[in-house]
Amino acid sequence: MKLTRTFKAFFESEKAGGVILLLATIFSLSLANSSIQTEYISFWNIQLGHHSITHWINDGLMTIFFLLIGLELEREIYDGELSNIKNAALPIFGALGGMLIPAGIFLALNFGTITQNGAGIPMATDIAFAIGILSLLGNRVPASLKIFLTALAVIDDLGALIVIAVFYTDTISFLNLFIAFAIMGVLFLLNRRKVHHLAPYLIGGIGMWYFMLNSGVHATITGVLLAFVIPFGDGGKKTSSYRLQHFLHKPVAFFILPLFAISNTCIAIDSNWSEGLNNTNTIGILAGLVVGKPLGIWLFSFLSVGLGICALPKDLKWKDILGAGMLGGIGFTMSFFITLLAFKNDGEDVITYSKIAILIASFIAGTIGFLWLKFYPKK
Repeated sequence: MKLTRTFKAFFESEKAGGVILLLATIFSLSLANSSIQTEYISFWNIQLGHHSITHWINDGLMTIFFLLIGLELEREIYDGELSNIKNAALPIFGALGGMLIPAGIFLALNFGTITQNGAGIPMATDIAFAIGILSLLGNRVPASLKIFLTALAVIDDLGALIVIAVFYTDTISFLNLFIAFAIMGVLFLLNRRKVHHLAPYLIGGIGMWYFMLNSGVHATITGVLLAFVIPFGDGGKKTSSYRLQHFLHKPVAFFILPLFAISNTCIAIDSNWSEGLNNTNTIGILAGLVVGKPLGIWLFSFLSVGLGICALPKDLKWKDILGAGMLGGIGFTMSFFITLLAFKNDGEDVITYSKIAILIASFIAGTIGFLWLKFYPKK
C-alpha cells in the first residue's frame, strides 16, 4: 500500500517528536532528582494570574495540540483512511477495544474506591511515542500497519477527549458554555460563507477557549471544536486547514509537547517509590496499558473482521495487529493529562505514583511491542 505525501509528512513529524519527547522526559526526571530538585519543582509551581506555569501549559498550550489533533482527524475523515468506512472500520473497532478493555480492567480493581475516577488513564495512546518506536523498525513493518496505528491513535485521542468532556467535568456554567458554542456557530457561518482567511477563526478560537475555560468543561476541547469549523475545502495546500495544520506540526512536536513532558515529569522519586506502586490504582494503570491495550485492540479487531464488518489488509497478519496493540499501551501524554484531571482533588501522592506507573507501563509496552515486531518470524 502506498503512503500519501500528507501521511508521510505527518509520520516523519511524529517520528521526530517521539525522540524529542523521550529526551525531554529524561531531562526533566534527571533535574527533578538532582541537587536542584527543590528549585526545579518550585519553578513549575510559580503562580501567574492565579494559575501555575504547569496549569497554563496544560490548559492553554495543550489546546493548540488538540487543535492539531482535530485538524488531523478532519483530514482523515474527509480525505484519508477514515473517509472510506471499510478502511476506517478496522482502526475504529481496534481503538474501541483499546479503550474499553483497559478501562474495564482498571474498574475491576478500583470500583467503589476513591481512585475509580482514574479509569480513563489506561485508555489513552501516545501517538508521538507509538509512531516514533514503529518508525525505528523501518521496512520490517508493512505500510498498512503504520496507517492502522496512526488512525487508531487519532481515534483514541478523540475517545479520550470525549471521556474528558463527559467524565472529568465537575460543574458546568451553562452561560459560558452557551457563549462558547455561539462563537463556534458564528465561525461555522463564516465557513459556510467561504471565508478562508484564518484570522477570524483564530481570534474566535481564543474567545471560545476563554469561555470554555470558565464553563467548567476542560478548555482543551476548544482545540478540536475549532478544527472542524476551519474551512477544509478540497484539502489542498492552499486551503486554510492544510496551511494551519502544516504550520502547527513543528511548534507542537518540538515545543508544546516537550514542554508538557518537562513540566509534568518533574517527579521527585524517593527511595520508597516502589511501595507506592503496590495499590489497586497503579496496578490498574499498569495492567490496563500493558495487558488491556493489546488485548482490547487485537480482540475487537479480530471480532470485527470475523463478523464481516471490515477486512484485514492483505499485507497484515494478526501478529502485526497484536504488535500495534502493544505499542498502543504507550500512554504518556494523554494518560498524564487524564491523571491530572482524575486526581486533582486527591493529593500529589496519588498523581505522582500514577505518573510513575504510566512511565513504567509505557516503557514496558514500547519495549515489548518493538521486540515483538522486530523478531517475530515473518512466516
